[in-house]
Amino acid sequence: MRMPTDSAHVGPSIDRVPEDAVGIETDARRVWDACLERIEERVTSLSFKTWFQPIVPQKLVGSKLTVQVPSQFFYDWVEQHYNSLIRETIGEVLGENAHLYYAIAADDHAPADTDHNNFINSNRQNAESATTMLGSAAFAPRAAFRQLDALLAQSNLNPRYTFENFIKGDSNQLARAAALAVANNPGGTSFNPLVVYGGTGLGKTHLMHALGNQAIAIGKAKRVVYVSSEKFTIEFVDAIQADRVNEFSHFYRSVDLLIVDDIQFFSGKEKTQDNFFHTFNTLYQLGKQIVLSSDVPPKELKGLDERLISRFQSGLTADIQPPDLETRIAILRRKSEDNGFELPPDVIDFIAVNVTSNIRELEGCLISLIARASLDNRDVNLDLARDVLRVVVSELKSPINIDQIQRTVCEFFDIPDDLLRAKTRKQEIVGARQVAMYLAKELTHSSLKTIGLHFGGRDHSTVIHAFQTVHDRIKNDPVFRQNVEQLRKRIEMSSH
Repeated sequence: MRMPTDSAHVGPSIDRVPEDAVGIETDARRVWDACLERIEERVTSLSFKTWFQPIVPQKLVGSKLTVQVPSQFFYDWVEQHYNSLIRETIGEVLGENAHLYYAIAADDHAPADTDHNNFINSNRQNAESATTMLGSAAFAPRAAFRQLDALLAQSNLNPRYTFENFIKGDSNQLARAAALAVANNPGGTSFNPLVVYGGTGLGKTHLMHALGNQAIAIGKAKRVVYVSSEKFTIEFVDAIQADRVNEFSHFYRSVDLLIVDDIQFFSGKEKTQDNFFHTFNTLYQLGKQIVLSSDVPPKELKGLDERLISRFQSGLTADIQPPDLETRIAILRRKSEDNGFELPPDVIDFIAVNVTSNIRELEGCLISLIARASLDNRDVNLDLARDVLRVVVSELKSPINIDQIQRTVCEFFDIPDDLLRAKTRKQEIVGARQVAMYLAKELTHSSLKTIGLHFGGRDHSTVIHAFQTVHDRIKNDPVFRQNVEQLRKRIEMSSH
């Protein structure tokens, strides 16, 4: 039943909160519970569980209620789709003078006691800044040269990127360890410069922001600046036009820790390269730390001065590879938790198996899945995940083949896939090979001869022996049976 909007009506579950009420968590919880009772009657059960239950009441001061949402994305969605409903409900519970304040859990710097409209506008600006990493201006020469000291204190770092929420895996272990060592002792290690390279969306920028945030947090660097190579170039051109090159150079050569993203975009910009070369030398000679990122290792950078490449290669170069399956699963779990969502394990596994290129696509698939579930009022399950990922997954519902089985088995047992075809008799290789043969017979229509050929030209009797060995062990070894079933599940999901 829809409740009336009379501001005097409070409802049976809560007494009127006096205007001078002390803002304590208990009162906030009582008010928000009363709001949830009304909201639950007006939305679907899926929408209620997804978009309202994760909201946490924080405090109540008079008729001003502060609630916390899990993330910026979460807030944007609620504000776009449920703003009127929430405002109306708050008015029913607290009266016509009610005010709602939002705090975003992922943003520790967000003010808690800010007017709703101003706070939201501020957070939208912050979100845009976080998306572009530098916001409207990391260094605006014409205006900023008059405020050099203020700019020196401006790091342009995104506080949401930390080592704590960077998922560590085999694909990024070296880069993360090096970044942490540099953050704890900038300029004091042999990792100067530190160059992190890898493809798009693998976490390079996250790691660089985490490094800067850590160095500031523990007091190892006071003046930290993060800038993209493109932004550095634009600022340099502006400085030339304003006849402020000396001040521009002084700014960047006065920092303790300089972080430059995507140095490949210095390609072909000779004057910018020359200025950056001298900036690099000055900082290096002063014992300051330089951190760079690129999409390729320094030796493969095209269109850059050889003396710059030589400088880039003088420290440590660490790569970040696409995340392996376990890391992808861990990333999806963390991202869903951070956004206040609870996804079934089989859905997480399905996304992780099928989206392998980079972390950004993983996040995009996750957000698309949650949005589709809410809009269509559907349960989050494998069928919905397949619908959402149909565009992303290039071979949806493709037949399972032996090569696919071999890759999955090798990834599971952490062995090179060529060993399954080799003549080695090492026990762990033989065991993995037998499991792969068993699954090939179970999941494909290939003949025994064809299966044997895929495993180094072995004959059909070897395949039969492998199948029977695995079959017998499945019956007698529960742990082994569970591992084989997990492998079967991964292979089947990867074929969708």
